[in-house]
Amino acid sequence: MIKVAQFSDLHFSGKNLDEAGRCFGFAVDQAIRHGVDAAVISGDATDHALDVHSPAVERLAREVRRLADHCPVLMLQGTFSHEPPGTLAIFPLLGGRHPVFVADRLGQVALMEEGRWVPSQAWRFDAVPAGARVIFTCVPTVNKAVVAATVGATEAAEAVGQELAALLAGYGSINRAARAAQVPTIGVAHGTVTGCVTEHGVPMAGFDHEFTTTSLFSAGTQAFMLGHIHKHQSWDDGGRLIAYAGSIGRFHHGEIDAKGFLLWEVEAAAARFQLVETPARRTLDLVFEGVPDAEQIAAAVREVNVAGAYVRVRWQVGEEERGSVDRDAIKRALGDAADVQLEGRVVPVVRSRAAGISRASSLQEKVRVWARATGSMDGPLIERLEALAHREPAQIANAILAGGEEIGLTTETALDDTAPPSPSGDGRVAEALREAEAMELF
Repeated sequence: MIKVAQFSDLHFSGKNLDEAGRCFGFAVDQAIRHGVDAAVISGDATDHALDVHSPAVERLAREVRRLADHCPVLMLQGTFSHEPPGTLAIFPLLGGRHPVFVADRLGQVALMEEGRWVPSQAWRFDAVPAGARVIFTCVPTVNKAVVAATVGATEAAEAVGQELAALLAGYGSINRAARAAQVPTIGVAHGTVTGCVTEHGVPMAGFDHEFTTTSLFSAGTQAFMLGHIHKHQSWDDGGRLIAYAGSIGRFHHGEIDAKGFLLWEVEAAAARFQLVETPARRTLDLVFEGVPDAEQIAAAVREVNVAGAYVRVRWQVGEEERGSVDRDAIKRALGDAADVQLEGRVVPVVRSRAAGISRASSLQEKVRVWARATGSMDGPLIERLEALAHREPAQIANAILAGGEEIGLTTETALDDTAPPSPSGDGRVAEALREAEAMELF
């Protein structure tokens, strides 16, 4: 039996340094305390390309060196965008008491009884190496761009899956031979398994899947250690296990499960693991439909301990309310939080034109189209348009002030510029102005 600590998705970077450093440092302490025989980092040790002199690289190298002073270490190439090719090349040069092996190509590597790594010359061993304590089958991130250049981008994911399935099945014979020789076998891969669940609790769906559980089990290893998905999860096939360790810490809001690393015990015909939790930061989400209310935030603070937590406040408001959100007040209310992230979504006002209005040849016809679309009466509007087209403004105003029921009323009083205004004239002028404003919409 061999005891292996599996760490995954460390994502060291400037922005993640506190979280990654604290959680990985704790995990290394626990692995050493449990007396592991080997350590595996199953991809994405870094979050993106980093300068060698950066604090994140220094912290990561220090922790890997601590591991290497305790036991042999295997580091798998992760996602190229997180861990550009060549990133891991410096780690075998750290000079620990035990060697660090970087698996950046498809192949196998044996950990010998004396603690050194012996890689296969080709994609697999022809026979079980004499003196091997355990055999690792390594499947680092596959470069889909190379496949896409050959078969096309649309078929690339399917082609990669088919090729990996054939490759994994090809490892079956040597791993069965190792099992017959009582040598434990372990697979290490970085990628997506069909049917897995993300750290946000959402099942993966799409065409970018690289593995199926069937193809992984076909490799014949007793244990398969996976990286890439940040949620810990596992599959069992008669005692043979596949498991994601999940990310070492909580790097995003909305991650709902515990974070940690896996302590494995692997034998030739048996495997088991346990999740050891790390002190990942607490994240809280406060969600509001409408403008965040100060009293609601205060109630949430009383109900949930926000001290030291990373809080995300999200809201959704209409366009007319966007200026009414007091961001400073929200931050003041959450003053005990370690960090406050504000995310507001503004719902735009949707304005639509009446169908066919642009094709109407005259203003009167546009009004009729609009009236049909809105269920309004077009008669009064048409009459007022006619008055505007054929009368002088003074005549229209005098007609309104004279108390005529209709703007188009042709009475001596309505047309007389000298006629005194009626008692209700002010109200009619205001109505006329409102109607005129309505006309400008067309």
